[in-house]
Amino acid sequence: MDYPLRFRATGAVEEMDRPDADLAMLTRTYDQFPLINAVVSGWRAVYREKIRPHLSPTSASTLLDVGSGGGDLARALAQWAKRDALSLTITGIDPDERAHQYSVSRPAPPGVTFRAAYSSEIVAEGQRYDFVISNHVLHHLSAVELQGLLADSTELATRAAIHSDIARSPVAYALFSVGTLPFFPGSFIRRDGLTSIRRSYTPAELAAVVPPPWTVERRIPWVNLLRLDSSGPGPA
Repeated sequence: MDYPLRFRATGAVEEMDRPDADLAMLTRTYDQFPLINAVVSGWRAVYREKIRPHLSPTSASTLLDVGSGGGDLARALAQWAKRDALSLTITGIDPDERAHQYSVSRPAPPGVTFRAAYSSEIVAEGQRYDFVISNHVLHHLSAVELQGLLADSTELATRAAIHSDIARSPVAYALFSVGTLPFFPGSFIRRDGLTSIRRSYTPAELAAVVPPPWTVERRIPWVNLLRLDSSGPGPA
């Protein structure tokens, strides 16, 4: 691995995480998340393989999206479940009030709600969900925060917890740098995306810092899928 990406850049800060981030650029970033996530996150396949087999057309399942940002993944999951005639209720939470305000200002499919909250607050309320997920959250967290999220997920998820994140790679960094160069003007997508890759874990690094029975699955092309399965197979 090239030296600049040999270790996690834990001191690097994404522009959109700064409290004084430009609100117009932040809004454009949230606007562009659906496109960039559709290309790089791989959640459509994760839904088909890990979530859809456990859903039912008659019995509602529940899902908590931690660090839901602009809410694009929560909306996408709801739409996929609806197309499959399956019942899924989704709650998206994000402690950043700016993200929350963006989420609630956009139309949401039936059964999708958003809250400004930490996962620890949801645990304190005694809530439980069939699924607990996150997308591109892990690399934002300190070591203590990561363990806190895993503990909260264990408490909250009755069926499975699935945390998807970028896998650090020189090839991923180079391709994202070149591929996004002509696009996403006026937003933090390119700059923060490169910072995210620098902050993210390799599969081996992530596996080394999570306790059993959590498992790390490497997904193509550059995705770490951190999973905790809490129950057996769902409906046929």
